[in-house]
Amino acid sequence: MSTSSHVPSGIQASRAAAVWRDRLSLLLESTGEGVYGIDTDGLCTFINRAGAHMLGHEPEAVLGRNMHELMHHTDAEGGHYPVDCCPIYNAFRAGVPCRIDSEVLWRSDGTSFASEYSSYPILDGGQVLGAVVTFVDISERREQATRLKRAHDELEHRVAERTQALSQALSQLRELQAHIDGVRETERQRIAREIHDELGSLLVGLKMDVSWLEKRVADQPALHCKCQDMRGLIDGAVDNVGRIITDLRPSILDHQGLWPTLEWQAQDFMDSSELRCRWSMEIAPGLNAPEGPLATAVFRIFQEMLSNVARHAQATEVEIRICAMPSDLTVRVKDNGRGAPPSTFNSPHAYGVMGMRERAGHFGGWLHIDSQMGKGTQVILSMPLYQQAFAQAATQARAA
Repeated sequence: MSTSSHVPSGIQASRAAAVWRDRLSLLLESTGEGVYGIDTDGLCTFINRAGAHMLGHEPEAVLGRNMHELMHHTDAEGGHYPVDCCPIYNAFRAGVPCRIDSEVLWRSDGTSFASEYSSYPILDGGQVLGAVVTFVDISERREQATRLKRAHDELEHRVAERTQALSQALSQLRELQAHIDGVRETERQRIAREIHDELGSLLVGLKMDVSWLEKRVADQPALHCKCQDMRGLIDGAVDNVGRIITDLRPSILDHQGLWPTLEWQAQDFMDSSELRCRWSMEIAPGLNAPEGPLATAVFRIFQEMLSNVARHAQATEVEIRICAMPSDLTVRVKDNGRGAPPSTFNSPHAYGVMGMRERAGHFGGWLHIDSQMGKGTQVILSMPLYQQAFAQAATQARAA
């Protein structure tokens, strides 16, 4: 028979309770958080050493004290904190647990610290006997959060500054590109005019002289044949000069406007490419064509779109759609060629595509390219015409 069988049950229960009290005390003392209990009057019934030291007291000095008056009497702004508003007391008054991380607790020396605390009611058969409160100093965590927020705000500010600087740089770059395009077009126009006036006149004069000479040597077959060959070469030179002048700056754009120019360019492409083409052009009634740099930008982009089809697409069929409304102008070129991956059009070396996008972006427009390998390519240009419509309305108002 074991020795324990001779010990009365009451003594065994007392020993077990003492063991559990010792273990509970050991658990409370081992934790770094502050833990204390209060009765229904708000008086401290127990507190662990970490909690007492966090408040600047010895545990024995806290027992029996009103904990709200001891450490929770003042809010973070320095104002009086009424006990009726204390969430800790609601735990045993209303049986409502709480967890708060936005308040401060006060030490014995009159200093405060940011705290996170939890309060849970102690229940016995449905009756509230008090509450158990755990609390921890989160001053360092709060300071780290403040530093992190400050660093984040500073980073946001720097990003905003860099973004603004990049935006300004991009705007300046577009303005510079637009200026370069304008200068280039002016120079093309000047060169085309000089070629027409100077070289064209010389070729015409040379052709007249050859014709005069041809009549004078009609009785000399060898010289007469040579003059005919020379006249053929001069005719070819005149044609080439005309083509060069048109490539530099088609006179139809300056003399007849954008709509006839786009139609002429599309027809010239269909004649020279020998591809099956479906072509349509819809212009809103009474809509005047854009003029100046906007007209030039639309024409050059359209010219580049068709040029890319001829050079790269390896297509057999092309669809060209131009639609002009008072709000915007849309140009769509779709082919059934070999297509290309998106990286081709987004490459930093795709200067033609970048040039088209920059021209469109300068006037508030956009260029969209949809292409799949083996399924062709579709390029859509959209240019706003609001400013053109406003200018047209203002002109009509002044005329009235």
